[in-house]
Amino acid sequence: MTKGLPPSQSTSQPPGQGRVTYLDQTLWRQLTEAGSEGEFFHAWLGLQSRMLSGAVAGVVVMGTAEAGPFAPVAQWADGGEDSSHLNGVLERALVERKGVVRREGATDPPTEDDPIYLSYPVRTVDQLYGAVAFEIHNCPQERLPALMRQVQWGIVWLEKWVLTRERGKDDQLRKRMAWALDLAAIVVQETRFLASATSLATELGTRLECDRVSVGFKKGNNIKIAALSHSASFRKQMNLILLIEGAMDEAADQQMPIIFPGGIDDPARVLRSHTELAEQEGDGAICTIPLLTGDGDVYGALVMERASDSPFDKETVELCQSILFLVGPVLEEKRRGSRALPKVVLDSTTSGLGKIIGPGHVLAKLIAAAIVLLVVVLSVVTGEMRVTARTSIEGAVQRAVTAPYDGYVLEAGVRAGDRVEKAQVIARLDDRDLRLERQRVIARRDQHQRQYREAMAAGDRATVQVLGEQINQSLAQLALIDDQISRASLVAPIAGIVVTGDLSQSLGSPVQRGDVLFEVAPLADYRVMLQVDERDVSHVKAGQSGDMVLNAIPQQQFPIQVEKVTPVSSPYEGRNYFLVEATLEQGSDRIRPGMEGWGKVSVGRRKLIRIWTGGLIDWLRLWFWSWRP
Repeated sequence: MTKGLPPSQSTSQPPGQGRVTYLDQTLWRQLTEAGSEGEFFHAWLGLQSRMLSGAVAGVVVMGTAEAGPFAPVAQWADGGEDSSHLNGVLERALVERKGVVRREGATDPPTEDDPIYLSYPVRTVDQLYGAVAFEIHNCPQERLPALMRQVQWGIVWLEKWVLTRERGKDDQLRKRMAWALDLAAIVVQETRFLASATSLATELGTRLECDRVSVGFKKGNNIKIAALSHSASFRKQMNLILLIEGAMDEAADQQMPIIFPGGIDDPARVLRSHTELAEQEGDGAICTIPLLTGDGDVYGALVMERASDSPFDKETVELCQSILFLVGPVLEEKRRGSRALPKVVLDSTTSGLGKIIGPGHVLAKLIAAAIVLLVVVLSVVTGEMRVTARTSIEGAVQRAVTAPYDGYVLEAGVRAGDRVEKAQVIARLDDRDLRLERQRVIARRDQHQRQYREAMAAGDRATVQVLGEQINQSLAQLALIDDQISRASLVAPIAGIVVTGDLSQSLGSPVQRGDVLFEVAPLADYRVMLQVDERDVSHVKAGQSGDMVLNAIPQQQFPIQVEKVTPVSSPYEGRNYFLVEATLEQGSDRIRPGMEGWGKVSVGRRKLIRIWTGGLIDWLRLWFWSWRP
């Protein structure tokens, strides 16, 4: 976990017992006023070694939290000797994350005259940052707890330094994020792309004290400048613009930031365009950052220029990269959204063709080849075209059973779905009122007949004539009442199945003359009604055959044949449909009137491409014709 400790190169030799070269005040001043990490660690090691009586060597190793590697940042050994013998105790403290004390010597077991190796980790609550170790001579056993406490108290300084450093990093990160969010807000609040790009360039130029900031985006194979800081028009400076765009392309080709002249000694970098731009502007400092997508593709670049006495450093580049990571995609999206429709179509077509024709993109090429092959096959191979339509089953005839007179339901022997035979009684109406009326009419008839005989005996011809008419009227009323009584029992007009009607829940309910109480359809004679979309009805003709599948019997297909195409349409779910009548060529005892399903009518052979795209082609033709002048 720790790198090997080389011989001590410390310029300050912290004193052990009786070997003091600096006063305590000097060491404390060095600790509190340290200008760098090295000075701080050397001062701390000097103070800590002085406080540990008998210390002859010490080392401080630090590294990245948890990850490491942990390397020495300060070390000391009496007489300048190598302190690498402390590696073992350091490794153990780093692994175990706790203080370690070990006495080693030539004798076994070790004696109090043998040296002590003491180590303690530098850590916060949950993060390990390093460790310290000391070699101590002439240390009795009873002094070990005091030595360990002294190291623990001293470690607090290092832990404080770690927390301060991390807090500084967090503050710097928060500042970067706040600035990035401010720039993002500036870019987003602008409605036009050019205004957003110019605002970004101007804001970066102002905050980073740049002479000029240029923002460019990829067009074709090269990057073109979209905006300059503090400038709304820049086309007059064509030579300068070409040099800046060359620097952008140079960074985009290498897909990495370029700092000029900071990276001029790097043999892996190509800096020709940056050199030309710097010479044009009087040997200034240049920083170019490419804009990359998540997949690593370049879609733009940013060029910043300063005076040569203010070169760009690594921190500035990292800050700009963080900002562009957040703001760049917003600008790119605005740029793409500001394109005209023909440009969008052209760019999409060019991009697609580039993937198909250009290098790479094997998957795109395979997909394009498969599409071409599919179109060729569909244009050559023919198949049976079939028109699909919603289908329902109806009886060939349907007979209605109606109420013969106003009355009340007395009995209901069947309901919808029941089979009936011809002349089977399926319901009865209450005839008690009719029978009472019949008795009243009979009594009146008998009275008239008695009066008629008396008038005949008296020879009163006028009275005889009147009474005779009244007797005939009573006889007619009796005949009518008897007929109504005979029809109180409702019978099935044909053998079949009851399609509609259920009076079992309506016993005693009134009915009026002419009300349809039941509908009966034959079981052996059906017709199929298909709802054909108006766009497909022109293909359907009488005599064509097809198949039908019912929702209730999905596992079986029934052959059908078209009998008639009715010229009557009906709307359904926002579409217009025509009714086509067909017959069943093969029936089944499982079929019932009222069943629904789907039917397919074969209308002839067509090219597969016509079958699959016919609806779309017809719609496009109609749309084009409707817009054509």
